[in-house]
Amino acid sequence: MIEVFPFQQLGSADHGWLSAHFHFSFADYQNSDRMGLGPLRVWNDDQIKGGTGFPMHPHKDMEIITYLRSGAISHEDNMGNKGRTVAGDVQVMSAGTGVFHSEYNLEEEDTTLFQIWIYPDKRNYEPRWESRKFPVVERDAHLSVLASGRVQDQETDALMIHQDAALLAATLKAGQTVEREIGPERAVYLVPAVGSLKLNGETDIPERAGVSIVEETTIHIEALEDAEIVLVDVPYPWHPRQVIS
Repeated sequence: MIEVFPFQQLGSADHGWLSAHFHFSFADYQNSDRMGLGPLRVWNDDQIKGGTGFPMHPHKDMEIITYLRSGAISHEDNMGNKGRTVAGDVQVMSAGTGVFHSEYNLEEEDTTLFQIWIYPDKRNYEPRWESRKFPVVERDAHLSVLASGRVQDQETDALMIHQDAALLAATLKAGQTVEREIGPERAVYLVPAVGSLKLNGETDIPERAGVSIVEETTIHIEALEDAEIVLVDVPYPWHPRQVIS
C-alpha cells in the first residue's frame, strides 16, 4: 500500500524565524491518523532564518536525526559537544537518559533541514551526539545508508542509532532510477527533498511530499526531474510499548 501526503496538506506552523511543516503530529498540530510509521515518530520539514534557532531545551529517550538540505546548523549540548553540520550531511543525537541541546543557524542565509525522530529500542541509553560528512557523489543513482541501527550496516560509515531502522538518501538525474527491496515486516517513509518522482511506474510523487509504503516488497523510483531522495526504513508493525525499559 502506497499513500501520498502532498506537502500542501502537511501540518504547519510559522513562527517568523521558523517555518515548519509536519509529516506527523507535532506540537500544536495533532492528527490521530498521523502519529508516525512504526518507530518513526517525527518528520519535520524546517526552514530556519539566518541568525536564529532553537535555544537550549531537553530531550529524553529518542533518536534524533538531522538531515541538512541547505545552509548549515550549529549544535551545542550539555555533554560538551559543539559542531557545525552543512548541507547534505547528517547529525545524530541519542537523547537517552536526558540531554539539553541548542541548534542555531549562525549563517546569513536560511537553513533548511529534515528533523527526524525515531523511538529507540530501549530506554535510558547513554546520551551521545555525532555528525558526519557524506560525499554527494556516493549517492549518485544509489541509495546510500547515512544512519542505521541495523545489523547489516554495522560495518559501514553510517551513523549509529539505537533502533532496527535506517536513513538512506540518493540523488538522481532526470530519468534515472533506483530500486529498493523492502523486507518482510518492514515499511518505508520516503520524501523527495528536491524534484518529483514516479513510484512503481504509476504513482506520481511531488516535491517534499511524504510517502508511506507498507506491505510492498520492492519500490521502483524514477526521477521525473533532477531529484534528491531521503527515506527511512523501519520495522512494521511496531508500537512504542515495544521500547524496553
